[in-house]
This record gives sequence, C-alpha cells and structure tokens, in this order.
Amino acid sequence: MSHDNDRHKPALTVLQGGRIEQREFASLPTERKITTLHTLPARRKLELILDDPAPASLVHAFQPQELFWLIEEIGITDAQELITLASPDQCRFFLDMELWDKESFVPDKAWEWFGHLLEMGEPRLAEIIPELDRELILLFLKQAITVGGGIGDLINDEERLFEWDHTFDELYFISYREPRHAHLVGTILDIIYRHDNDLYRELMEGVKHELFSEVEELAGQFRTGRLADLGFPDPLEAAALYAYLKPATFRPAMDKGDVIPTESGQQLPVTMERDDSFLLRILSGVASEGIYQELNYLVNTALIAEGAPLSDVSALQSVMERVYGCLNIALEELSGGDEGKGREIVTGEYLKRLFQLGFSMLLDLQRQAAVVKSDNYAASKALKGLKTTRPRFYRGLDPDHADGYREFRALADVQTVREFLRILGAGAKG
Repeated sequence: MSHDNDRHKPALTVLQGGRIEQREFASLPTERKITTLHTLPARRKLELILDDPAPASLVHAFQPQELFWLIEEIGITDAQELITLASPDQCRFFLDMELWDKESFVPDKAWEWFGHLLEMGEPRLAEIIPELDRELILLFLKQAITVGGGIGDLINDEERLFEWDHTFDELYFISYREPRHAHLVGTILDIIYRHDNDLYRELMEGVKHELFSEVEELAGQFRTGRLADLGFPDPLEAAALYAYLKPATFRPAMDKGDVIPTESGQQLPVTMERDDSFLLRILSGVASEGIYQELNYLVNTALIAEGAPLSDVSALQSVMERVYGCLNIALEELSGGDEGKGREIVTGEYLKRLFQLGFSMLLDLQRQAAVVKSDNYAASKALKGLKTTRPRFYRGLDPDHADGYREFRALADVQTVREFLRILGAGAKG
C-alpha cells in the first residue's frame, strides 16, 4: 500500500559518496531540480546544471541573489558558463552588486564585468544590453571614450583636426581613453551600433553632453530601487539598525505586523555552521516563510549599514554571524532559555528590534570596557575587542584560550565578559 506522502519523496538515486546520478536528475521537473540543487555543494551544482539538457531554464529559476552568490563561491572564471546562461534580470543584478561601492560607480569593476558580458557572445550581449539601464552603460562609456561630432552639430576646427580613433557612421567620432581597453569597448559599441542604432546614437549624445555626476546619481537611484525590491533597504534606513535600545526597559511586542516583502524563495547567501544555537532551534520550530524573509531582510540591512562588500562571501559570513549572535543573545535573555517563549517572541516582535536589543547589550559592555585598563596581554586584547565599532569576543576567554577574536554568539558570552570586566574593575579599585 502506498502512502500519499510518498509522492513528495525525492525521486533520486544517490550513489556511493552521496553523488546524484545525472540521468535521474535530468528526468526531474525543474522545481524538483532546484530543490535538489539547494542541498548540494557549489561545484556539484555547477556540474549538474551544465550537464542538464536545459541548463538555461535551471539558471533562470534561481533568484538573482542566490545565483550571484553561487557564482562568487565557485569563482567568476570557473563560473563563466553560468554567467552566459543568466537572464537579463540576473545579469543586471550582478552589475548592481559589483559595479558600485556604496553610492559610487567603480570603473575597474566595470571593465571586468563588461568583459564577462562580452564573453557571452554577440547574440546574448545584444539581448542583454537593451535591458540594462541606459545610465549604467553611459557611466561605463563616459570613463572609456571621448565623443565628437553628432546630430546637427557643426564640427569645429578643434574636433576636425583631432586624431580620432574610430567612427562607425562618419557622424560620431570616438577616441579611446584607455588604449588597453579599446578592443573591449570597441567591440561592445560595434554590437550596439549594429543591433540597436537608436540606442547607439542616444549613448553617443549622452557621452558627449551629459555630466558624469548627474548620470551616476540617477543610475544609483535605479539600482537602489531594484535592490529594495529584492530586500535590500535604502542606506539611510539601514543606518538606523544600530540605534541603541535600553536593555533594562525593553519589552517584546506580541503583535508584529507584516514584514518588509521580498522575493519569495530567497535564499540567504551563506549558511551557519553552528546548527545547535537557541535561535536556530526557535526558527526551526516556527517554520514560517515570513520569518525567513524577515531574517533575510535583516541580514541585508546589516550588510548595507556596515558597507560590507556584497560580493565578498567572507564579509557576508562575518555579518551573518553577528546578526545571528545578537538575535540569539536577545532571545535567550528575554525567554530565559524557554523555547516555547522564544517562539512566541519571534512571532510577536520584529527581528530588527531583537537584533537591536542584543547589540545594545554589547554596547553596554563596550561602555564598561571604556573605563577599564590593564597591562596584562590577554586582558588588554579582550578590552581592545570590546572597544571596536562592533564589539567582538576575545577567544582567550573561551575554554581553549585561543588568541584572536570572534563574534558574540550567545548570552553565555555576554555573561563571561561581564564577569571579566567585574573582576578587572575590582582589581583596579583594589
């Protein structure tokens, strides 16, 4: 007799060593393939996708963030085939992540990533270019070329006598600012000229007449709007994340409203190795898609607030450890270690406020550390970690007494530091 639940079991053959048979994987519907890929290491994901009969459909099924972080984990050079298969929306997200440092356009990254786009081949590039913001392409071109001539313009003596590098139409004349990038820029312009002449003329006029600062500001606004749709807050909103809340008077709400909506199915960029924390047990017990979307938004807020490079997986890991640690500390403090009470708290109070409570408890430790000194090596290292902008836990206070720092993970860490500061303070008074 078969059970109804059997229909939901993965129809996969797992070979010795945990490898999924390619033929079995290829026979699955796309939705099941994506679910399976989420459970696998990055390199195995790459192998299964590229060996699949319809690799593009698999790549397009990934959320832009998830695909981007997969590419970063594999390495851009080895993941070029994934980039080639990406949709225009996914490519636009890659550029939103890579070509900006906070609110400033980064030319060096533009050279690199337009090179990756060119490696897709002319047909794909011709498909993707019109889907990109005109302003973003202008930023790339304005730091790559100088333009003379134009529609209705009378070429003055200076332009007529200038030695231009190239013209596609005897109407606009181009000189390359960076000779080492001339082939890249010239090839991209040639493709735009032949496939979308109206866009080509619009870009030439923009390079010649528009101010870089104004174009950069507008392109940045478009980028911010897209990132907001994917769960990345505005920098001004993000900056408020680290506002201090007085721990002694904090009372958790029990009537949380809607969280900031993000794309459904969004995956957090990196996973936590520690799967036994109070927080993760609470989240597992709640099992709410809304909670995970809220957690994703909180991590993104911390990334923006700290100005962490969104393409740096190690930086993402560090920020996530801090977010998880502060949430864990707050939940343990408020619930007294009762998992049932913890579940009530996360369903009634916003994760942002819980994070702020946990971080405020660390700021209280920081204030205490500011008035204490020590000539002891280990004690001075512990104090130094507490005095950083984002207080860190000195590993010398761990049972193994290792040197170095880590993020605060649990209420026990806070209690350990409180006792350390009490003893240090008492010794100073004595």
